[in-house]
Amino acid sequence: MQVEACVFDAYGTLLDLSGVTARLDHQLGDSAAQVLALWRAKQLEYCWLRTVMHRHADFDTVTRQALEHALETLGLRDPALERTLLDAFRLLEPYPDAVPLLRALRAQGLRIAVLSNGVPTTLATTLEHAALATLLDVVLSVEDVGRFKPAPEVYRLATTALDLPPARIMFVSAHGWDVAGAANAGFRGVLVNRAGAPMERLPAGAERVVGSLAEVASLVTA
Repeated sequence: MQVEACVFDAYGTLLDLSGVTARLDHQLGDSAAQVLALWRAKQLEYCWLRTVMHRHADFDTVTRQALEHALETLGLRDPALERTLLDAFRLLEPYPDAVPLLRALRAQGLRIAVLSNGVPTTLATTLEHAALATLLDVVLSVEDVGRFKPAPEVYRLATTALDLPPARIMFVSAHGWDVAGAANAGFRGVLVNRAGAPMERLPAGAERVVGSLAEVASLVTA
């Protein structure tokens, strides 16, 4: 791909969500993976529904409400556990290949950005903790438009901030729906399909599919 910038999703793409419950296995036991799966599913569902309903709330609020629902559904509702999990979500670790990839892309002369549903202040804390902040040129949040991905106006934040047409921007995400949203807005979509999941049946999709972040740098040509 002949591109001048690379835009990344944050949660689940650069940042490893599994660490949220992994550190609480002693409290959650066999329920740890189930909690994360339901929490994440509701988190995204609430984002999409609020966008369709024109009833925006910031990602921190949506994340808390989704967690409350997940824990109550599983019979695990406990204020102390909720606080612990929400704190863990703010201090996520990066995937092992995230930092090397960002350094490699910068060495190739690309500008690097994050485009996330996250709240700017929370994103800043999380990216700093993950040692990613200094490797990014721009951090963009949906809060600037009051709608969540995959609304087209969200992706236009990147074209404006980078002053580039979408065809000159590679968009990288581990979520097929997110790549579809970016491709729909004209970006060069790359799906990081770590689990080898089936492709989404959506109007737009990935131009390239890779199994890890480590493979992304090889897709870029001068």
